[in-house]
Amino acid sequence: MAEERNDEQLTLFDLDTKPVIKGFPELRWTGKRDYLQTQYYPAQLKERYGNSDANGWFNKIFWGDNLQVMSHLLREYRGKIDLIYIDPPFDSKADYKKKIQIKGQKIENDNNFFEEKQYGDMWINDEYLQFMYERLILMKELLSETGTIYLHCDYHRSHQLRCLMDQVFGPGNFLNEIIWQYFMGGKGKKEFAKKHDNILVYVKDTNKYKFNKFNIKRYYDFKPSLADESANAQSGKDDIGYWGIVACPDVWQIKGVFNMGSEYLNYPTQKPEELLERIIKASSDEGDLVFDCFMGSGTTQAVALKMNRRFIGSDINLGAIQIATKRLLNILNDTNLLNKNKAGFEVYNVNNYDFFRNPLEARDLLIEALQIQPFSQGSVFHGELDGRKVYILPVNRIATRVDLQPLISNLPYKYYEKIQEEDPNAVVDRITLVCMGHEPDLKGSFLQMVGKFKIDIEIVDILKDKSQLEFKRDSQANIQFKHNVLTIKSFYPMNLMQKLSIQQEEVEDWTQLVDSILIDYNYDGQTLNPQILDVPSKKELVKGKYDIPKNHGRIKVKITDLLSESYEVEVVDNG
Repeated sequence: MAEERNDEQLTLFDLDTKPVIKGFPELRWTGKRDYLQTQYYPAQLKERYGNSDANGWFNKIFWGDNLQVMSHLLREYRGKIDLIYIDPPFDSKADYKKKIQIKGQKIENDNNFFEEKQYGDMWINDEYLQFMYERLILMKELLSETGTIYLHCDYHRSHQLRCLMDQVFGPGNFLNEIIWQYFMGGKGKKEFAKKHDNILVYVKDTNKYKFNKFNIKRYYDFKPSLADESANAQSGKDDIGYWGIVACPDVWQIKGVFNMGSEYLNYPTQKPEELLERIIKASSDEGDLVFDCFMGSGTTQAVALKMNRRFIGSDINLGAIQIATKRLLNILNDTNLLNKNKAGFEVYNVNNYDFFRNPLEARDLLIEALQIQPFSQGSVFHGELDGRKVYILPVNRIATRVDLQPLISNLPYKYYEKIQEEDPNAVVDRITLVCMGHEPDLKGSFLQMVGKFKIDIEIVDILKDKSQLEFKRDSQANIQFKHNVLTIKSFYPMNLMQKLSIQQEEVEDWTQLVDSILIDYNYDGQTLNPQILDVPSKKELVKGKYDIPKNHGRIKVKITDLLSESYEVEVVDNG
């Protein structure tokens, strides 16, 4: 188990790693690093929906890099999570995009739709394996002694991920490899058509894990006999064919989420609820805690809520947070599901990622906010600040040793050698690295990689060093509040409009650009706890006009556009 230590007011966790056992294979890769320690990252409660359960519990969604999220969770939930399901990147060498279009309009030209990248699934060399290795170690720390973890993957990396799972959880803790057979997908050109995913199932302790056996309806091409599956099998025939009621096997025939299906949320790689229903039913009981740190559209959280499990979810993608939030709100508000007694949920931030969805935009925002003097495009450095060269690391995740490689490969070593020849003890360069969260040994890794050269290296972590930094936002809104009626006259989400190639004067109805409007009329100054939720369906538009009670307090409005970017503002009485 991990141990918690406080070093210089910084909470550090020592992580449990298995020693190499003679005779057991271990997966190796270029640049493999032991992951022995992580630090605590604070989270900020931003939004709250619904009520707690009888025990005061709120379900939780975290927006941020899941390495930071899990490091945050270690303090309170180490060894307490009953079930983990993850659908991580597959290393599919593809970018996954979502079609964004103006509500209520058919796609006729480039002015009313575009495709927005939700996330990329392309990895350099072996960074994928290091990425998964570190996260699996933290998942093991969070998993309870009776817990089970399901890792969803496919042919790209399943062979390597099983080796990683053996290393982290132990080969003796392997339980099953589930084959999810689906019917969508390509037909194959000069190969057999790929029609299944793999789900690796491991337990924390083979003597304590929870498993609830259940039956399913299975179809056959022939009339089954009792000996085919089970002596107690029920069987019959319907319009589809012969069927039998059997104990659930490790091959699951479940339809995918199609464009016209009721579950479809226009989110790439969305998984069907039936898949998660089986997993949650098998390895948890009502009230158990379910965790998914690659939650995407929130299928795990939605099914957990319906099946009366507690849940924690996280994703680094802002679009995923917004889609999952809307999905969960619809479940809480669905009177047919008798959800009055279901726990609501909270949304936390562990980073400021909303400003940094596009890497180029992120760099420009930081250069402006930090007042960095920018260099020309051809330079390896991004600018200069206080006599130091500045290099901006990727800011949509924790900066790691791998992120240093482009800089290390392009440093002016010949220039450094000249300086060193003149004075062997001279500092050859002064460099500032800018990031949002980083591995504790990032500075040491940099110095190790540059070897003999003496470089004055400084790390500016926006999360800690510049947490109050203000970034420019471009969205505009005209909101009036008179006689206890709040009216949104206009709303211009500039980033969305620029991508749609439309100008302010060309927006006929601003409501066509809005996904949801939330209003908290008793805002406490910190956490948005909306009493008015205008969350329309795909085809409907927001109202834009809302009655506010006379005894209201501070009023805060949150408008979320089709790009999942939000504009938040406090509103005062206009008269």
